[in-house]
Amino acid sequence: MSNNLGSMNWREAKIACKKLGLGWRLPIKEELNMLYENKEEIGGFANNDYWSSSEFDNFNAWVQNFYNGVQTSDIKNGDNYVRAVRSS
Repeated sequence: MSNNLGSMNWREAKIACKKLGLGWRLPIKEELNMLYENKEEIGGFANNDYWSSSEFDNFNAWVQNFYNGVQTSDIKNGDNYVRAVRSS
């Protein structure tokens, strides 16, 4: 997907990706890092944190900052940007 889905909490992000149709989902943290490494070629990313589907624990999930590339965990009920990927 070449567009962000906006900023939302983790649970809303999972639902928004699923609503796109068959195969659409949040990227796992390794895929999210691949998106970051290729962000110039892909385009359309904000310099903010993006959700991954990878959970850190019951209350937190992994995010990646698209300004500096740092991956960290963030509370699931906070808002971060969303970029969906599709399984082939």
